[in-house]
Amino acid sequence: MYLAGVVAENLPANLSSEERQKVRLAALLHDVGHAPFSHLFEPLLVKYLNRNHEDMSSWIIAESQLADVISAEGFDPKELSGLAAGRLSKSEKPFLRQIISSSFDVDKMDFIVRDSYHTGAGYGAIDVFRLIYTMDILDGNLAVDITALPSLESLIIARLESFRAIYFHRACRAVQMMLLKALDAAKEDLEILRIKSPDEYLEWDDYIVWSKLMKNQASREIMKSLSERKLIKCAYEKTFFAKDELLSSVFTNENVRLKLEQEIAAKAKVPVADVGIDLPSLPSIPYHYALQIGATDIPIFSKTRSGEKVPQKITELSKVVEELRLFLNIIRVYTKESYREPVAEAATRVLGESPLSNVLSY
Repeated sequence: MYLAGVVAENLPANLSSEERQKVRLAALLHDVGHAPFSHLFEPLLVKYLNRNHEDMSSWIIAESQLADVISAEGFDPKELSGLAAGRLSKSEKPFLRQIISSSFDVDKMDFIVRDSYHTGAGYGAIDVFRLIYTMDILDGNLAVDITALPSLESLIIARLESFRAIYFHRACRAVQMMLLKALDAAKEDLEILRIKSPDEYLEWDDYIVWSKLMKNQASREIMKSLSERKLIKCAYEKTFFAKDELLSSVFTNENVRLKLEQEIAAKAKVPVADVGIDLPSLPSIPYHYALQIGATDIPIFSKTRSGEKVPQKITELSKVVEELRLFLNIIRVYTKESYREPVAEAATRVLGESPLSNVLSY
């Protein structure tokens, strides 16, 4: 909210005080739709409700008791619900939406610095305010002055490195994969997947869901292992870069992953339930979109002596951005510690000995 306000205050766009306040409110409410366990619950929302957390945010803002509060303050809940999710269908000012959701929005500036600080990972040294103070409007879109290119490069690199060091950390993902498996196993007992109103949705929190999972017969053993920190282990890992999105996106297909897991389990002679493939492009990964660099979508410009803004191609100005146009994927295979060796050998045979492009045959 604070950063959104700073952007709105400093943009040379003659925004009214109402528009600036609207942007602040949209940023404040941007993530109000997150389910229990945040991003971890996202695949279940998508699979069983056909909604993501941004859809839930819009729903809550427009139809819960929040709508009454927003209306009492003189704002339109429907309009604010769209802006909070980075959507504004009737806006003549697309840059307002882009402050909330774009390749270099305030959400990304916030979470990279915040999470780096609180984890001690050390990747958050970004001159956020240099970026903000050089932002401008180019053809109706949010753009960055070429003088802030080093700060923009720092943001892009920090997104990539913090993702690998924090959000896709091996132990973190082991816990998250186990919890996601428990959630899916107990889905019939989770009324949250059958909610009819925003108020029903808001009744659920981490503690209620955790308690349900501990008591549910289908998820109890996984939760017991989690409580005792008996985590699944990474048996195989491979990093690859693809020049196009097809090879990266194919792994997010549930049927493809299931077939690969079945093949690895068969070769390792272990139960298929004890083999799991993990990828950074899955929606259960916190900030999985952090790897969607989108740097080529960032409008950048230089100014002539007369003050005219001249559009520039960022890939021609930055070797860093040009190199990061590749799609990154890190494939990991997890299993029980007792199965680690045979699963490692099987995963190497399935994923490691032939080009990953062969996976497209699935």
